[in-house]
This record gives sequence, C-alpha cells and structure tokens, in this order.
Amino acid sequence: MSLIIASQLDADFNHGLGQHPIAPILIDVAEEEPWAAATEADVLLIRPSPAWRQPLATPPPAWPGRLKWVYSASAGIDFYPPWLLDAPLVTCGRGVAADEIADYVIAAIYAHAKNLEAVTARSRAQWINVPLGRVSGTTIGIVGLGAIGQAVARRGLALGAQVVGLRRSGAQSSVSGVENVADVEALVARSDHIVIAVPATAETRHLFDDALLAKVKPGAHIINVARGSVIDQDALMRALDRDDSGPGFATLDVTDPEPLPEGHALYTHPRVRLTPHISSNHTLVRHRLLEKVRDDISRFARGEAPSDIVDPVRGY
Repeated sequence: MSLIIASQLDADFNHGLGQHPIAPILIDVAEEEPWAAATEADVLLIRPSPAWRQPLATPPPAWPGRLKWVYSASAGIDFYPPWLLDAPLVTCGRGVAADEIADYVIAAIYAHAKNLEAVTARSRAQWINVPLGRVSGTTIGIVGLGAIGQAVARRGLALGAQVVGLRRSGAQSSVSGVENVADVEALVARSDHIVIAVPATAETRHLFDDALLAKVKPGAHIINVARGSVIDQDALMRALDRDDSGPGFATLDVTDPEPLPEGHALYTHPRVRLTPHISSNHTLVRHRLLEKVRDDISRFARGEAPSDIVDPVRGY
C-alpha cells in the first residue's frame, strides 16, 4: 500500500515518517492554507497552526478532496474548524504528552503545598520554623480520567494521596485505587487539589462557573491543564477574591484566549500561577508522536482502524 502524506510537521519528523516500511510519499503543506493539500494527499498530518484558527466558517471548495484520513498531532481538535470532521477519518495524538502533563500537575501540587521559595532563609532573622503543607494524606480530584487524568492518578496514589475521579462516560477508572464519584459537585467539595483534564466541547465550556466554584472546598488548589474555556475566568477571579470560602489558589497552564491580552488581571493575581501552555513539553515528546503515527500507519495499511479516532458527535 502506498500513501501520499501531506505533513505540517518539521523536516526531522517527516524524515522519520518517510522511513516507514510502506515508504510513504511525503509532500509539503502550504502554511497559509494547509487544507489545500487535500487535493493531492491521502493523509493530512496537521498541527494547530495559526491558519487553522482563522474564521473559516465554511469548508474550502474541494474539502475533503481525495483525503482518506486527517491526523491531528495535538490531542484536542478544538483549535480546528468544525468542517475538519467532514474528512472520512480523523484521529488525534491523544496520550502522547500524558506523562509530561502529569509531571507538571504533580510539580504544581508540590509547589503549592511546600512553597519552598516562600520559606527560604536568606538571613539569620529568617531562620524561622514554618510548617509546610502536605501532599500525602490529601485528596486529589481529577475531572476527566482520560490518558492525562489516569497518569495523574497513578502519580497521586504513589505519593500517598487519596485520588477521586470523574469520567463523563460514567465508566470506572482503569487505575486501581481511584474512587469514582457521582458528579463534579461532589468531587470539588472533597478535593484539596482539583485537576481539570477534560476536552473542550460545548458541554464543558465554563463548566467551572460561579455555581460550581461556590461548591469548591475552601482553600482548594485548582489546576487546569485542559483548555482555558473550561473555566469562566471572571468567575474564578471572583471566587479567589473571597477569603471565607472557595478556592485558595489556581495553577493555569491554559487560558481563554491564548495568550491573554496585555494587562489582564490573571497575570498578576496573587493567588494565580500562570504558565504559557507548556505542560505538554511537546518538543521533548516528539519521538513518542512519531512512534504513534508510524504505528497507526501500519494499522491503516493492514486495513485496521488506527488509534484514537475522533467522534464527530462528541468532538474529541
């Protein structure tokens, strides 16, 4: 089987892809109109470049052309226009960066719990016995038990934390030791650290609104590694500004929009740690993506379904 693959990824990645045993033909993609390759390629390998974020309300005239398959290097497809899903098959890079993102979450939990910078002694006068926060014995709540959520759960359990989780499908977690809860309200009321790892869909937009944030355990730490749209940012700031209830701190690797406008209050809020969407550490896991894409090409060539097919109805 011969495949023509139009790829938006870098030359080194494409070189590795070209070494696949079926010897695919790699062709260039025009950055300003990556969808135009649909007229020439069987497979379109894409990344969330600026061109895809333009307001293309209707599909290009030839879309999906001769394409058999669209492969998104990112796990989420919310960066792309809805008509992308008109392609015969759409898959994504789900799980590639799960371990890196989970490490970020655990780093954020420890940074908040221990906060060593705040207690560092730089003079004799600062040699003061200050109690540190704990991780062992606390409760980590995970909203979304997909690849990222499960990777966080395994780490949390290993650290001696209790882990509670919520899966939108209602299915039990495959990670032994995770307690499944009935709803997100119960989860946020119990959790010391609340990890958001759900896809961005119409149903999850502003899931964390005023009403839900009011149910958060007082002083809890919210960590968002999903999408900025899952949190109503104005509601979050109102909740953080309350001293008597609600969350005490938020670590946000994602915002809505990205980046935030200059001067936005989240940049300087004393109870917010804001990082520029770096938790995936994507440049250091590119080899994992290559392995995944190569394996999926092998499946496709054998007439089998590739991994992580996107459901057009659910949007992930």
